Amino acid sequence: MCVMYKVTVLYEHPEDVGQFEKHFREQHLPLAKKMHGVSKIEITKFDSSADGGEPEYYGMSEIFFGSKAEMEETMGSPEGQATINDLLNLTKTGVKVLLGNVE
Repeated sequence: MCVMYKVTVLYEHPEDVGQFEKHFREQHLPLAKKMHGVSKIEITKFDSSADGGEPEYYGMSEIFFGSKAEMEETMGSPEGQATINDLLNLTKTGVKVLLGNVE
């Protein structure tokens, strides 16, 4: 049974952490918060991998929706497209985007 639907964005380690953080807090997150249909947004910054080494990713955003259809509608909206397009301004090192059901 699907309770929610989630978009997970994994951020590669940025070349300039300060610039990444500034853009994320001042530009990217405010864009994401304008998207209608978002149930909640969770942000994680990784400290280490399970073995105590450097984590594979710098951080992660999780954006929750009531359903896959709601996510598709939201991400297709002008606000969703602005948020997606801003990923190119946020990081040059890359992101991975995963979609899935939350049970």
